[in-house]
Parts: sequence; structure tokens; C-alpha cells
Amino acid sequence: MSIVRDAAAIAKGMSITLKQAFQPTEVENYPDGKGPMRGAKFEERFRGKHQLQRDENGLEKCVACFLCAAACPSNCIYIEAAENTEEVRISSAERYAKVYNIDYNRCIFCGYCVEACPTDAITHGHGFELASLNATTLVMRKEDLLIPNPMLPDVVRSDKDQAEILA
Repeated sequence: MSIVRDAAAIAKGMSITLKQAFQPTEVENYPDGKGPMRGAKFEERFRGKHQLQRDENGLEKCVACFLCAAACPSNCIYIEAAENTEEVRISSAERYAKVYNIDYNRCIFCGYCVEACPTDAITHGHGFELASLNATTLVMRKEDLLIPNPMLPDVVRSDKDQAEILA
């Protein structure tokens, strides 16, 4: 009896498969599809391209504590710290990240850097179009990761210009 029961179960499974095989395929083109973001539907826990956040005053939240780089299992985050001065104030702390690079050739999007950050300076955004044929374009610099500051005009070219405008 068990052979007959097993054969019936296999036949039932194959009938579902064969029924679906002859149904017309529904294709939704990615850029023109439905949804608020050109067809993309994001889950709340989606881990996309990283973003460096700013505080309510427009200053960078990153204080160059290196905890995100230490927590990264793939060692893809590179940070160089610099000291804030009274004339050039980039973050609200004593230091700021002069260089903040993430190598997406190595990143595994595990989220450990986001969890390790004490100031919530780095978060995952919803950017998912990271594919490239050139590996050098997958190294994102601070300028690529930092969210735009609504308090600053578009003519800011350096950290010193930003500090002068915010002062």
C-alpha cells in the first residue's frame, strides 16, 4: 500500500507542475513596472546601498570611531579620521571621517556595520542598482554615500566650504 500512496503523491505533485507549465507566462518589465519606485517593491528589512546620515543641524553623524570597520567581517570599510577645528566643523564631535570608503566588491551586506555604529551614522538604503562591469566603480567614497544636506546649496565643493556655510 505504501508504494501506491507514494505513487499517488508523486502524481499529484507532477500534476500541479504540469498544470503550471502550460499556463501563459506573465512578465513585468522592471523599469516600467507597477509600484512607487519603477516596479521595485522593497521589504522593510531590505539591505541596499549604505548611506551616511546627517544630524538635524546638517553636520555629519560619523565621528570616525572605527567600530563599523572593526565589525565588518569582509573588511571592506576603510576610514581615515581628521580633527574638527573651530573654523572647520564637519561633525558635532572632536573627529570626523575625512575618508570613508566601502568596497562593494567585498561587501556581503550583512548589516554588522549598521548595528555597530553608536551614532546611527551608517544605515542601509534602498539603492540596489550597483552592478557594474568595472570593479573600480564599486568602491564608494564618502561623497557617494553621504546623503545630501538640505541646508547647503549645491555649490559646496569641499569640507571647508561646507563649514563656512554652516558657521
